[in-house]
Amino acid sequence: MACGFGAVTLLFLILKHNPISDEYTDKFAASEKTLLQEEIRIGKASLLKLKSNLTFIDESSVEVLNISNKILQEVKEIKLKLSKKLDPKEELTHLKQKLSVLQEKIKRIKKQGTGKKIRQFSGDGERQYLTGLKLGGKRIIILVDASASMLSDSIVNIIRLRNMDDKSKKASPKWQRVIKTTEWLAAQMPEDSQYQIYTFNSTAKSIGNDDGIWKNTKDKSSLDSSIRELKNTVPTGGTSLIKAFEVIKDFKKFPDNIFLITDGLPTQGHKKQKNMTVTASDRMKLFQESLKELPSRIPVNILLFPMEGDPFAAASYWKLAISTNGSFMSPSRDWP
Repeated sequence: MACGFGAVTLLFLILKHNPISDEYTDKFAASEKTLLQEEIRIGKASLLKLKSNLTFIDESSVEVLNISNKILQEVKEIKLKLSKKLDPKEELTHLKQKLSVLQEKIKRIKKQGTGKKIRQFSGDGERQYLTGLKLGGKRIIILVDASASMLSDSIVNIIRLRNMDDKSKKASPKWQRVIKTTEWLAAQMPEDSQYQIYTFNSTAKSIGNDDGIWKNTKDKSSLDSSIRELKNTVPTGGTSLIKAFEVIKDFKKFPDNIFLITDGLPTQGHKKQKNMTVTASDRMKLFQESLKELPSRIPVNILLFPMEGDPFAAASYWKLAISTNGSFMSPSRDWP
């Protein structure tokens, strides 16, 4: 019995030992496997990052190489230009040749420009100031104020010159400026246009006594004759702007550009004023009445030679120019 009990006990010990050993071994192996898999994952992630960095480094290297090659090429070009640089004497000769060519071109341009002008006008020097005047148009009318106020800028001198002989009146500086301004306008008119020049004071009449008839700018002799007649005109009388605007209705075809040369607001209307003195408010009323005679949609370009005692003239004529899409200027004493 003792031998049998011992055998059973030995068998029991043998069967109980193996499962414990296997369970322990399986847990250890699983832990090792998990650790190795984590290390593999980390290794793959590090490898991917290294590959990405390597690609960026390769691209940067190519870009740096391209920039380096470009800089080297620019250096070569600069060296080539420097090597081809002319000697100072040769360079001076080359510049003189260029200057000669430019001078020839300028001469040709001046000849071409002169040929397009319908009438020559030469002022004091090259005083072709920027005016903003719209000198285009197919039918151009120039209205020249030939009243006594065009003798001078001051009332005292107007009274003094008004009592002098006609030669002194025609030679007055202000009237000479008016004549030169008209000449300048005539010289700038398009060669394929038509024109008419009127003088006005208490009445209005065309130069050449051909009212309502358009003249061709290509007819140089007729234009020269008109300027000569204007030079022989003696400024006298009052200023009726209504009479000046009324003449526009004499034409079958209205002008598409009006140039008004004057020195202030009108002093007369349809009839001569009974009062010897005309106030500033009276002149404004006469100006508003004259605008009723002006046809619509015709640009009015005003050249104002201002005189003393007429404070509203500049503003009134400026508004007229703006409202008709024309232009306004007050020429300096040395223009044109």
